[in-house]
Amino acid sequence: MIFVPIRIIYSARTKSRVFCELVQKEDGAARRRGRPREYDPDEALQRALEVFWKTGYSATSLDAIAAATGMNRPSLYAAFGDKRALYLKALGHYYTLSGTEMREIFAGDEPLGVALMRVYEAALRLFLSGGEARGCFSIGTATSEAAADPEIRAMLAESTRRLDRAFEARIKTAQQAGEVAPEADASALASLASATLHTIAIRARAGVSREELVAIARKAVAVICGSLALSVPDPEKSPLRELPEA
Repeated sequence: MIFVPIRIIYSARTKSRVFCELVQKEDGAARRRGRPREYDPDEALQRALEVFWKTGYSATSLDAIAAATGMNRPSLYAAFGDKRALYLKALGHYYTLSGTEMREIFAGDEPLGVALMRVYEAALRLFLSGGEARGCFSIGTATSEAAADPEIRAMLAESTRRLDRAFEARIKTAQQAGEVAPEADASALASLASATLHTIAIRARAGVSREELVAIARKAVAVICGSLALSVPDPEKSPLRELPEA
């Protein structure tokens, strides 16, 4: 005796109904598989970056990132990989954004001192944003991980070299325009400019006031520009005075 499913024994009408149900189920599954992602990758990466920035790489959990991005852990893995891969993407994203802003500032034809102060101004807006003493994302997170992670160390080193090259190129342009003495060591001045950016980042993280950080930046710019005082923004007219308090 053979048992056959009752639903397909009888009429064509019954078979049609079964077939229709199967097609509907398969179509529904296909629609679920083919749905577009319900998150913006750039926004999710930025939110993850903010979490790393606040608590550091080691102290940041995937659960915290999931809560900040609104994505569950499987979705995070699918989109970005594990926590380390996500951090590397966030670090690269930060370098890209900061590098783009610096290039835009240096692309102008304003005096060297003004351009340098605009770079420091942009940095301070970032370091003191949100009413928090955040400092620099790279210095605050990558420096501690670089000791044990060769890839993070390489990214950190390359970002420093790019920063030095950008400052040096702008200083050489100023030399050609007569703003800086031709015999000045552009490479050494670029290192000073980079070191100034790093020190205000660290001091911002330590809670040093905006006024003190601005003063440090102005003194460094005065040294870089040498005796050509006209290249250094007047403290009373500097756009930094118009920045809102953190």
